[in-house]
Amino acid sequence: MKTNYIKRTQKDYSLSFKLQVVQEIEQGELTRSQAALKYGIQAKSTIRTWLQKYGNFDWQNQTSQAMPKTPEQKILELEEKIKLLEKQKARAEHLAERADKKAILFDMMIDLAEKEFNIPIRKNSKPK
Repeated sequence: MKTNYIKRTQKDYSLSFKLQVVQEIEQGELTRSQAALKYGIQAKSTIRTWLQKYGNFDWQNQTSQAMPKTPEQKILELEEKIKLLEKQKARAEHLAERADKKAILFDMMIDLAEKEFNIPIRKNSKPK
């Protein structure tokens, strides 16, 4: 007996691919369904999971329909938004601090290499 059953294959996506999809959705370039169609992602929950895991927004608390809100709901929503913004700010500060430390480390490495090998590595950017 012949069936028309097609075995579904599980795809493994690279971290860079997942981050790219999340970034495109968060920047408003694509919706979740558009991203699934564009990249051939079969499961609806796959992109939602990536957004929760790698995204900067609070995707768990989003609703699909806009409903009239009571003042209490609006206050709660604004408080959640404040918490989310504080979380994003803390992440941005952490990344900025990390970038500063990297820059200092790279400067130290260049200084050490220049001293050790007695060669100039940095460009002289003196005005003429």
